[in-house]
Amino acid sequence: MYSASHQHPVNRFCHTVGIPLIVVSIVLAVAGVWRIAVWMFLVGWILQFVGHAFEGKPPEFFHDWRFLFVGLRWWIAKIRGRA
Repeated sequence: MYSASHQHPVNRFCHTVGIPLIVVSIVLAVAGVWRIAVWMFLVGWILQFVGHAFEGKPPEFFHDWRFLFVGLRWWIAKIRGRA
């Protein structure tokens, strides 16, 4: 289901950049670097929604919150050359 909602190349690019921005922003927030963390978090999520606007489909996590972790798994697989 996740793959079917992420076919457009712009959406894939937005997720490739946006997902790590969101993850790193959370790490920075925990470390107390709030100003940078907030901007990275916002930019990361904006990229996610821009990608889905190109895709013409809503994010899968609107249906099931667990898809937030599927996106992270997809990104890790992509970096490892398995996606």
